[in-house]
Amino acid sequence: MVKLLAEPAPAKINLFLRVVGRRADGYHELDSVFLPITLADEITLEIRDAPSTSITLDCNVAAICTGNDLATRAARALLEEFGLNADRRIELTKHIPIGAGLGGGSSDAGAVLRMISTAFEIGADAAPRLHRIALKLGADVPFFLDPRPSRVTGIGEVLKPLPSMAALSLVIAIPPFELATARIFRALGPSGWSGPASDADLASIFRGEISSITTINDLAPVAISQFPEIARIKALLEELGAGAAQMSGSGGSVFGIFKSPADANKAGMEARVRMPNTTVVTASTVDSLGASLLTFDDAPIDSKKPHQ
Repeated sequence: MVKLLAEPAPAKINLFLRVVGRRADGYHELDSVFLPITLADEITLEIRDAPSTSITLDCNVAAICTGNDLATRAARALLEEFGLNADRRIELTKHIPIGAGLGGGSSDAGAVLRMISTAFEIGADAAPRLHRIALKLGADVPFFLDPRPSRVTGIGEVLKPLPSMAALSLVIAIPPFELATARIFRALGPSGWSGPASDADLASIFRGEISSITTINDLAPVAISQFPEIARIKALLEELGAGAAQMSGSGGSVFGIFKSPADANKAGMEARVRMPNTTVVTASTVDSLGASLLTFDDAPIDSKKPHQ
């Protein structure tokens, strides 16, 4: 038996990211809204019957092909959980910049879990087992099992799908450096925790009234203190017409929300000129993998350059 599957692995933005507290094990409790976007990696999975398990990863970014990447670890964990043997070849084309707060590695892992589950007809009754596997791989991976606009709480494992929202036109700017998530969280003290979003803030978001008030990211001041370029990027996107601009996740990518795709495209072209060392992509939010054709913005990542 040979099965060949292909899926996009979408990036996400954190429309807001608020810290609620910290658990005894050191993990922070969050309140966030995750929105999948049209920027996506490409994953092809080839599965062949075999007496034992082997997993091979081909990727356009050499640093990822280590055997310890999230896509390979996801495949290995699922096979072990369900006692499956097969020869697997994963072909991964990265378009989502690495270490940028856009969830690229987590999305790759979620896509691999979805695809293997489809190939072996693992049914909905196994959803709790898949969720446990995903959470062991990383706090964001459960979201990418079924990426759709969601309110995310806990450490990332508590997901509540949101009502349908109008697509947001985005410009996303990624500086040429990576931020270490653990380091950013360690530097955040309790005085920087803003607590859960209010009902009024959520109501504003659902009405499409998104502003600096509703796009708080508690990690942004910490990241900016270490990398002031993030603040300069945010200010430029606002100058170019973004109704709101904010860092996504633990950084350092910054998204700006524009009134229309045309406005976003115009701002994106200007941002590329004014920030030549920063990767700039235009994108939009989507309701689900099936709700809109996911696109691969610009060329694949050059393996010799972290964010180009």
